[in-house]
Amino acid sequence: MPVLLIFVDGLGVGVRGRHNPLDVLGARAAPLAVFEDEEPSLPFGGLLARTDARLGVEGRPQSASGQTTILTGVNIPRLLGHHKQGFPNERMREVLREHSLFLQLQKLGHGPDVFVNAYHPQFFAKRPRWVAATTVAVEAAGLPFRTFEDLKEGRAVFHDFTNRDLLKRGLDVPERAPEEAAAVLARLAGEHRFTLYEHFVADRAGHDQDEAAALDILGGLARFVRATLSLLDLGRTTVLLTSDHGNVEDLSTRNHTLNQVPTLAWGRGREKVVGRVRTLADITPTILEILKEEVAAN
Repeated sequence: MPVLLIFVDGLGVGVRGRHNPLDVLGARAAPLAVFEDEEPSLPFGGLLARTDARLGVEGRPQSASGQTTILTGVNIPRLLGHHKQGFPNERMREVLREHSLFLQLQKLGHGPDVFVNAYHPQFFAKRPRWVAATTVAVEAAGLPFRTFEDLKEGRAVFHDFTNRDLLKRGLDVPERAPEEAAAVLARLAGEHRFTLYEHFVADRAGHDQDEAAALDILGGLARFVRATLSLLDLGRTTVLLTSDHGNVEDLSTRNHTLNQVPTLAWGRGREKVVGRVRTLADITPTILEILKEEVAAN
């Protein structure tokens, strides 16, 4: 039973209003639009688990600690005593190298697993000093990184799945409509036991308080998610969509919000997801539980 995890940076559960681009978009924002005190009607039989990103620690949730928590099941803010922005520090990298979801999946056997995001050639030419939690998590399991050659050949998806940002910089990559990128992701998810896709463009729009960009990004992302779901066999596949903290749902501030984040679930394991996930620290254990049951059944 394949599992697909779509990670969206900076997507919270907000309130309706002109400041919330998800409300402005209306039906075009489905299934991303989740509001406080409202139960959403999600397409494709989706279910919602409202998820605590604060993890019992004061302060605004941040990317490094939230993402590391999602990818390990370890409550990083509680471990550090605070939320950590930006990129993982050495203590967090140690946790990722020991508890990476990809590494834990390897120990189960019966892969393969994949992080489908394509890395820019500059990453391979000169590795950045600071790298995201996903990079450390993939390295911990010794998995290969997807390249721009993979992107061109339909074996990877860029974080801007349209590739428009790359084309503006003069790079030789194909432009893709959300539905075309979704076809690539759905096919890859069908070929792997566990697939992770990361999208962090919406978080930038939130920090910039750029309504036009937020509407464009979220509208396209919603199309991408809907198309992906339409192409998957949800009778055998489980899909989760979650985030590390709120942000783009409230353009009245450039800061992360204190809001819960949505964990959306579709497909075969959706009931287990909504019954199990309460905080970001529950994402990895839930995925492992779903896949352990599949290994035991086979």
